[in-house]
Amino acid sequence: MNKAGVLKYLRALHGWLGVFVLPWVVAIGLTGFYLNHPRPVLDMIEPAAFDAARLVDWPGSAPIEVAAAEAIAAGVWPDEEVLLKTLVTYHDFLSYQFDKPSGLIIVARDTGHYYVKTDYTRTTYAPDGERLHKKVYWSRIFKELHVQGWIGEGSKRWLADATALAMVVFGLTGIVLWWMPRSRRIRRAIGLGG
Repeated sequence: MNKAGVLKYLRALHGWLGVFVLPWVVAIGLTGFYLNHPRPVLDMIEPAAFDAARLVDWPGSAPIEVAAAEAIAAGVWPDEEVLLKTLVTYHDFLSYQFDKPSGLIIVARDTGHYYVKTDYTRTTYAPDGERLHKKVYWSRIFKELHVQGWIGEGSKRWLADATALAMVVFGLTGIVLWWMPRSRRIRRAIGLGG
């Protein structure tokens, strides 16, 4: 293959690699900015914090027995069985914690309010089931995106690895595409022909 054919092939490869890696380059850039400067980013995207102390005097707030807490937990992800039940202190409330495959249900013993936690969110509910607040765990989301290129259990690290390899080849083809026309001019300028 002559130089023109090599350049044509490298341009095509470089272009397609650029299309492939662009979403991950953007994601890595944005998540990297977050990892270096979390506070300004979180100030832009997080809602106001919710003061759980307000739940002590919340309408309908009352002590709850373990059977009632189990009924609440049974209603969250109803197709899943409880894997573990423990008594914990959560946000300064003595609480019943129920582990299910999709996450945790934490019911405050003295008030009856509860939290539903997944890997990426925590939702706070009043004793009557009204949703009061949702917190997104942006740190975890951004870190997984930055490290794995994907979010979720069983994340596809191979995707991040493929993107990293594509970025290396993208960079190398860019260097070759930049150097080849210039090397000819340099060789001519110093009298080596070209």
